[in-house]
Amino acid sequence: MSVPTLLRRVWRHAVSDGVPRRSLAVAAVVGTILNLINHGDALIGRAPLSLTKIALTYLVPYCVATYGAVAYRLSLERRSPAGD
Repeated sequence: MSVPTLLRRVWRHAVSDGVPRRSLAVAAVVGTILNLINHGDALIGRAPLSLTKIALTYLVPYCVATYGAVAYRLSLERRSPAGD
């Protein structure tokens, strides 16, 4: 399979069937917890606030959740017989 074909399949899975909604939910919960743990002092005003770090703290769980969903769906495609 060519790289462009694989990338199209990955993109299709990443933006379909509720994956973005579930990944956003995971990012909201996990990102908030991690921000409170890692940036608690900055959030209550005792340290400088880094918006880049806060944004990345939400982006990483979103990417991990999306990767997991896409990897699972690709593995299902490999296991199912052609035409199913």
